[in-house]
Amino acid sequence: MSQRLKKHRYITGFDGIRTIAVIAVILYHLMPYNIQGGYLGVSIFFVLSGYLITDLLNQELEQNGQINIWAFYQRRIRRLYPGLVTMVIATAAYITVFQRNLLISLRTTMITNFCYVYNWFQIHQGQSYFDRFSNQSPFTHLWSLSIEGQFYFVWPFIIIMLWKFLRRRLPIFDVIFIAAFFSALAMALLFVPGEDPSRIYFGTDTRMFSILLGAGLSFVWPSAILKKELPLSARTFLNLAGLSALALIILMFFQLSGESDLTYRGGMFFFSLLSVILVATVAHPGSDMNWILSNRVFSWIGKRSYGIYLYQYPVMIFYEAKVQNIANHPWIHAVIEIALILLISHLSYKYLERPLQHFDFHQTKRVLREIFSLNLKHRVKKSAFVLMAVVFVTALAGSFSSQAAQTKQPTNPLQTKISDNEKAIKKHNKQVAAQQTTEKSSSSAATSSSSSSVTKITTDSSLSANQLTTAGKLQITAVGDSVLADGSVDLQRIFPQMYIDAKVGRQAKDAIGVLQSLAQQHKLAPIVLLSLGTNGPFTSDQLQQIMQIIGRRQVFWVNTHVPTRRWQGQVNQALKQATSRYRNLRIIDWYDYSQGHTDWFYSDNVHPNQYGLKYYSSYLAEQILKNS
Repeated sequence: MSQRLKKHRYITGFDGIRTIAVIAVILYHLMPYNIQGGYLGVSIFFVLSGYLITDLLNQELEQNGQINIWAFYQRRIRRLYPGLVTMVIATAAYITVFQRNLLISLRTTMITNFCYVYNWFQIHQGQSYFDRFSNQSPFTHLWSLSIEGQFYFVWPFIIIMLWKFLRRRLPIFDVIFIAAFFSALAMALLFVPGEDPSRIYFGTDTRMFSILLGAGLSFVWPSAILKKELPLSARTFLNLAGLSALALIILMFFQLSGESDLTYRGGMFFFSLLSVILVATVAHPGSDMNWILSNRVFSWIGKRSYGIYLYQYPVMIFYEAKVQNIANHPWIHAVIEIALILLISHLSYKYLERPLQHFDFHQTKRVLREIFSLNLKHRVKKSAFVLMAVVFVTALAGSFSSQAAQTKQPTNPLQTKISDNEKAIKKHNKQVAAQQTTEKSSSSAATSSSSSSVTKITTDSSLSANQLTTAGKLQITAVGDSVLADGSVDLQRIFPQMYIDAKVGRQAKDAIGVLQSLAQQHKLAPIVLLSLGTNGPFTSDQLQQIMQIIGRRQVFWVNTHVPTRRWQGQVNQALKQATSRYRNLRIIDWYDYSQGHTDWFYSDNVHPNQYGLKYYSSYLAEQILKNS
């Protein structure tokens, strides 16, 4: 039987690296448009994991002449499975009791996570990692654990085969680096600009390069033989390389968007190379980087980074589902969520991860007998066990009811309305386009048609007959998101010559291409109505591009009412500031007008319901008529 390694140096600076990585990921999930590259923290975890696991396997092979694969699996399961299983079951139990709208596919989600194939389930389901508005799954982030689990399962066999056929470290490094390069190449080739990159983001084939780069490093930079004593020049070089890599990593956290072309065409690969440099310099005992990244705070967070990563999404999703005014105090709520994540992860680390990592499972029967004995000193253990049993049974019930929830899911009235509206928009747009091509001959008919419907519309809105007659003559192009799609039919009743292009999930950056296409087709009317910002903020450059495409046309931009998202204030403030730069831009302050009228909205508190649409469409019409 192979023995455990005799020499194993614990590198405290790795806790610092874990801290940087997990902080970046959490800040990205809390503030994706401020820390737009924070998702790259996962790549750091991948590189570090690849290095550590391969380094340990190589040491075991050199020391014992073989790798005890079963013992390796046991160590990985002891380290990772208790936290994962507890988090998944606890989350499932919470969903079952408090948030049953998330029951759909719960059982499959649980099974695929336990089998470490959840990332492929996400791909199969077409889930998006970057849809910040509608993606409400508390399990979204677990894709990375599945990739690591798949790596742990096959890697010992690959290591054995590589040593058997190549025998030396450098040829093995070459093979691993080539494999990493082809993984990054697959990412670049599969990426399609303008499409959601989640397939590439979740895929084992397109993300494995980060782990492989870390694994390759272990063959040319084995921790066991690195010398502490180095010439001053070498030590200085390592320090400069490590600090430079760290500085660039932090810079990329702020600059490299998860939806940028550059990210998938070399950006993430370059970031992984920087992570390799950082890991290498921290691992070297002759460098000062280990000392720089070693302190009590980093040690505390780093040791709990696994639990912090596990519980971040459930805390965020569940907290934000219960607190409806996130946008009013985004920083306060962010601090509360971080505190909850740290508290839960600490409890998990202290009472679950560490004890079970060293627990002798042969003693399970004895422990259970003690728990169920009448001895008062085991009362706390017994209570904890009963609580765990209740949580487990609740999660199990939820997993079985998830199938029924999927088949009996009630029709979402908002989704139905938007779907019906999209069909009506297409039909109406064809009429508008036909009317514009024969403008002179059809203008009188349009006026007659609009006049005949004035009486009906007047009863549905606060607009006068004269206002509706004027509205019937205005040519307007409207571009927006699901809020515009929700109100499209009502708006086109008031403005029969309004051409609408609305899509669920649309952001300002997406509207740039839409506006360019409409301009090329000569479909931009003298008045342009924009409804963008519900699904995320935009940069000043994106706003500038939009205004340049529109040119001198009159622009009305509806600001956002999205209290459940942190970017509401950011979007509305950016629009307010933009009016000083663009004289043809007017803001329709739907946010202020709708304040205090929760009865105007569906349960999401974002989209106007049937009652609220009367106020939405009338208010937009009044503002356009008054200022056009």
